[in-house]
Amino acid sequence: MRTKSRKKNKINVVTLGCSKNVYDSEVLMGQLRANNKEVVHEEEGNVVVINTCGFIANAKEESVNTILEYVNRKEQGDVDKVFVTGCLSERYKPDLEKEIPNVDEYFGTSDLPNLLKALGADYKHELIGERLTTTPKNYAYLKIAEGCDRPCSFCAIPLMRGKHKSKPIEELVTEAEKLAADGVKELILIAQDLTYYGLDLYKKRNLAELLENLVQVDGIEWIRLHYAFPTGFPMDVLAVMQREPKICNYIDIPLQHIADPILKSMRRGTTKAKTTQLLKDFRSAVPEMAIRTTLIVGYPGETQEDFQTLKEWVKEMRFERLGCFTYSHEENTHAYSLIDDVPEEVKQQRANEIMEVQSQISWELNQEKIGKEFRCIIDRKEGTHFVGRTEFDSPDVDNEVLIDATKHYVKIGDFVNVKITEAADFDLYGMPILS
Repeated sequence: MRTKSRKKNKINVVTLGCSKNVYDSEVLMGQLRANNKEVVHEEEGNVVVINTCGFIANAKEESVNTILEYVNRKEQGDVDKVFVTGCLSERYKPDLEKEIPNVDEYFGTSDLPNLLKALGADYKHELIGERLTTTPKNYAYLKIAEGCDRPCSFCAIPLMRGKHKSKPIEELVTEAEKLAADGVKELILIAQDLTYYGLDLYKKRNLAELLENLVQVDGIEWIRLHYAFPTGFPMDVLAVMQREPKICNYIDIPLQHIADPILKSMRRGTTKAKTTQLLKDFRSAVPEMAIRTTLIVGYPGETQEDFQTLKEWVKEMRFERLGCFTYSHEENTHAYSLIDDVPEEVKQQRANEIMEVQSQISWELNQEKIGKEFRCIIDRKEGTHFVGRTEFDSPDVDNEVLIDATKHYVKIGDFVNVKITEAADFDLYGMPILS
C-alpha cells in the first residue's frame, strides 16, 4: 500500500438519494470552496465525502455499497480518507461504525460544521445562498424547509431529518438572487412538505407569500413546486399560480394510496373522497396544471380489493405524471409494528400494473400534444439530441422533449419554442420554431 499523498487534498463529494441531498452537497461544496479547498463532484479526489440516503431498502443498499467501494479504494491506497454524511449515517451511525470501521468518520444530517472541521475548514455563517451547484446551469433546487412534522406511518424521514423548520422568506429571496446572478432561470422548490412552509416562523401556511416574493427576482423565469402534502393544502397557492406566469402550472403531490383503509393505516389524515375533491379543485383553479404524484403498493394489509380501488382511481384521475414504488418495511416507523404481509413478487406485480396503466395514459396525453407548440428550456445535449423540458416537466423524473441535433441547433440553457412532431409514452419529439 502506498503512503498517503503529500499533495494538496482534492475533496470529492459523492451524492446519493433525492434532490434534498443534492442541495446539501452543494451547500457543503460552497463552504469548502469559500475555505479555499479544492472540491469536485463525483470525480477523482484523494478525500471522499459520501452523502448517503437512508429512505428505503434500495437506497440504503446503494449507500452501503458505495461506502464499501470507497473503503476498498482506501485500503488499496487509491484514496486517503473517506467520510460519510447524510441520512443513512444519521439513522444508523452506531451500526455503521461497527460494521464498516474503516470509514474515517461518520456525520449526521445536521453535522455540517463538524464535517467541515474534519475536512480542515470553518463553517461560515455569512454564506447565505452560496452554493456550488451541480445541476445544469439553467436550473437549481431551492430548499425552503428542513425536516417534517407529518406522522405518516411508513416514513423514516422525521427520524433522519428532524422536525419541520422553515427558512425565512428574506433568506430564500437572497439565495434566489444569487442563483439568478449565476445564470439560473428555473427554481425548483423542495422540502419534505412545501405546504407546511411558514407555520413555525409566521404561524400560518405561508407558501403563497414566499412565491409572491420569489417571482420578483430578476432572471428567474420558472418556479416549480415539489413535494406538497394533500392534507391542509393552502389553496391560496393556486391563486398565485394562476396569476403569476413565472410559476409553472405543475405540482408534485405524493398521494401514496387512495383506498380508505390504507390511508387510515398510513396516517395520512385524509380520505378518498377528500383527495379526489382536492384534485378536482386543483384542475378547476388551474385548468392547465400538470399533476405529478407517487404511489406505494404492497403496504401491510393491502388487499386485492384495496389495490383494485387504487388502480381504478388512477385510470379515473389521469395524472399527467406518476411514479409507483413498492412498500419498504422500515424499522422504527409506526408501520414497522404491522406484519409486512404482501409478498415481494405481489408488490412488484402491482407496481407493474399501475405503471402499465400510467404508460397508456401518458401516451394518450402525449398524442394530444402533437402539432402544438411549447416553450421549452434546453437542459443538455445527449448523443444526437438536444434534451429540453416544458413547464409541465421536472428534471430526471418527467417527460423530455428531444430535438434532433443533426438537423437543428439550440443553445443549452436557453428557452426555445418547440413544435411537437412525434410522441411516445414518456418522450416528446419536436423541432424548434425560430422567430
